[in-house]
Amino acid sequence: MPERIRHGTTTEAVVKDRRHQRGNAVKTFASKRVLVTGGAGFLGSHLCERLLAEGCEVLCVDNYFTGTRENVVHLLSHPRFELMRHDVTIPLYVEVDEIYNLACPASPVHYQHDPVQTTKTSVHGAINMLGLAKRLNARIFQASTSEVYGDPEVHPQPEDYRGNVNPIGPRACYDEGKRCAETLFFDYHRQCGLPIKVARIFNTYGPRMHPNDGRVVSNFIVQALEGKPITIYGDGSQTRSFCYVDDLIEGFLRLMNSPADITGPINLGNPGEFTILQLAETVIRLTGSRSKIVHRPLPQDDPRQRQPNITRAKTLLDWQPTIPLEEGLRRTIAYFEMQQDRQTVRPAE
Repeated sequence: MPERIRHGTTTEAVVKDRRHQRGNAVKTFASKRVLVTGGAGFLGSHLCERLLAEGCEVLCVDNYFTGTRENVVHLLSHPRFELMRHDVTIPLYVEVDEIYNLACPASPVHYQHDPVQTTKTSVHGAINMLGLAKRLNARIFQASTSEVYGDPEVHPQPEDYRGNVNPIGPRACYDEGKRCAETLFFDYHRQCGLPIKVARIFNTYGPRMHPNDGRVVSNFIVQALEGKPITIYGDGSQTRSFCYVDDLIEGFLRLMNSPADITGPINLGNPGEFTILQLAETVIRLTGSRSKIVHRPLPQDDPRQRQPNITRAKTLLDWQPTIPLEEGLRRTIAYFEMQQDRQTVRPAE
């Protein structure tokens, strides 16, 4: 399969020259060509925006299983942005300086829809992206997850906690898939000297969340705006920590551009802990909704507590979240209100 870059097919000499220039050095933002897999998704689209703002060339790759063109349509006219439809379970042959591997459905309603494909995306996708990074000698970032901790018995969760995961449960396709991907990243690092960065992402929210992804923030906001009952699974005493997307993306860039010996895994999330019931009550108040709260049985293997220990991120990356929950929720509610208004207008058009 031919090599592919933005301005046409490379010659062998050009490819060799780019590899020589790349080496192990960290380039300035303005000189980087960056691949973002899952780039049309919630996190990926925000990352693409930020990289373009920093002066990078961005190749956004997505198969549109959970991502949408709508998330990046405003970037299509940008001279340094390229969009490619591709599934990471299939090898990809391109020339880039850095790789952010974000491709994988991340909410239970999506990753449980086709659990075998979810595992393939995490594992085969990691193998394909690591192979590409090895060929290019490129830095590669893995978007791992707090789900590797399972239903934790240690609270808050530090990176050296090995987790409490059910390997045969309904969430295992995602939890164990991401754990295996981390194994592959560190084996490539040890065996091949590949420069890697691994982030464990805790609950993140913000504009461009999928309205039907089953995540608690989007669920509550959509239900509140539609005046429907707000569904809480269990008694609502289980806790989560919610990080606004802009804070998370800042953490991504700081980790990717940290010294080579900082490989991770590093927790990225907001250590502020809230019960699910507190979140529901806050969303009702901020939306002015008259929705009532209803309770449903707690799903199998749903974590009781989820809170990151971010000491490592503070120390090594000088990073911590800055956007309070209420401010982030207001921005997210405004986005969903805008989406709701657009859907109302379309039939009249």
